[in-house]
Amino acid sequence: MKRLLYCLVCLFPAGAGFAQEKQVSTEQWRPLYHFTPVSNWTNDPNGLLFLHGKYHLFNQQNPFENHWGHMSWGHATSTDLVHWKHLPIAIPEKIDRDTTWIFSGSAVWDRDNTSGFCKKGGCLVAIYTADQPNLQKESQFIAYSNDGGMSFTNYEKNPVIDLQKKDFRDPSVRWNAALKKWLMVVASPKENTILFYSSPNLKDWERLSEFGPAGLRTGIWECPSLQELPVTGGHGKTKWVLMASYGGGPKPLMQYFVGDFDGKQFINDNPIDTTLLVDEGNSFYAAIPWNDLPPGKNTFIGWMIPGNRPTFPWTGQMSIPRDLSIKPTPAGYRLVQTPAALVESQLDGLSGAAPFTKENGSVEKGHELILDSGHRAAGNAWWIQADLQAGPSSVAGFHLARLQDSHGKPLSETTIGYDAARGELFVEQGGRAGAGRQEDVTNRQVVAVEAPGGHLRLEILLDKSSLEIFADGGTRVLTTYIYPDRKATGLSVFSEGGKTVIRSLKYWDLSGIGKKQAHAQAVANMK
Repeated sequence: MKRLLYCLVCLFPAGAGFAQEKQVSTEQWRPLYHFTPVSNWTNDPNGLLFLHGKYHLFNQQNPFENHWGHMSWGHATSTDLVHWKHLPIAIPEKIDRDTTWIFSGSAVWDRDNTSGFCKKGGCLVAIYTADQPNLQKESQFIAYSNDGGMSFTNYEKNPVIDLQKKDFRDPSVRWNAALKKWLMVVASPKENTILFYSSPNLKDWERLSEFGPAGLRTGIWECPSLQELPVTGGHGKTKWVLMASYGGGPKPLMQYFVGDFDGKQFINDNPIDTTLLVDEGNSFYAAIPWNDLPPGKNTFIGWMIPGNRPTFPWTGQMSIPRDLSIKPTPAGYRLVQTPAALVESQLDGLSGAAPFTKENGSVEKGHELILDSGHRAAGNAWWIQADLQAGPSSVAGFHLARLQDSHGKPLSETTIGYDAARGELFVEQGGRAGAGRQEDVTNRQVVAVEAPGGHLRLEILLDKSSLEIFADGGTRVLTTYIYPDRKATGLSVFSEGGKTVIRSLKYWDLSGIGKKQAHAQAVANMK
């Protein structure tokens, strides 16, 4: 993440918007069941590693300010992917004549001490991009930890890969059992290529091959990853998926390629012009998978790029962790993403109650079914699972975060709708779109969704300001932000143009998590 972040700094310059609003708390927009730092800026997830029963999440973090800069690796751990223990900065920037910022990368558990860095029982090795702006150069460094990632020692012979290039970043490393070596993919951003390297010891790297350009290729490629995923119904069949984030276009995106890896090069199943998007919203970027998950688990997490409103005392958050698989379709193999099963299994406990449910109901043309929890204090932290049957001329879906005047007229709301005639799922924001702000805002995002006979399955995660929508079993995903008024908490199902059948509906009010989170944050702020 470099050029894209410079653009974000233009949105939130240190001496402009943040300076004016930095003392204004926006806790009404802080997510409850997504990862955010306690304070200050965060961007890319780094060094994702499952170790000794804990999920480690390192992340790009500014330890000093609530905007991009001073890039270092933050660190947090979790046993459930919802509640995070925030730890001290793991790898800080190095201030010297070269100035080394700790850009994105990965982490591995070197259980067999291939690196020679480990004390008894293995050690954690981080592989990251050292950005040295004074030298106009990016190269790959390694550092090791014998205390579970609490502190790192940089390898004295860094860099381990140096192409003398200004833009060369974001190594993703995993152990490859077939090669019996470590395998790295790393981006050459301006060339729109991914380079493949292997190493027996994490120190000495041999270049294997290069992939690209392909797909989206007028901007820059960043934050690649390569993983082997199971094919649904494939009886043990797998496919390799290569991902790359794409910056420099109208909006940040992630693309993926499906194919095979022969131990040296990636062979794309599709023509080079084929573009497959990981997420079709405007806020999902830099996602990478966890290393060393239990067999059968394939989970990744992405950075949700901040929207156009400053938040304080933090900026930036992660998406919901997502489980990954591959699905055969008439058009070829396609990626499937669903909210991590580990998180979904906790919903009753997080809510403090069983979900609200409705089956075999309907919403007539021009009507709504109010869903908010009435006597309970709804707080825009919802998890919704819906199975709807929309009529051929219907536009049906949900109104979220609605604020009404005294006459019941909506002043602001976010609409998630399915237009059966067009075969389109859309998200539209309108009305008064911010705390104390009166301007009108209309923001519409659209994605084509296959829903035969108007049968649509949706999973909607609204968490204060973040919104993630999974459609058609996770073959279509849209991630974005909304910034509702404090009192804009209304929730309903609507149907226009025809009748909509509610085949099944479950929704959890997760706003009660806020009390526990507020206490945990208060304790953290006192330390």
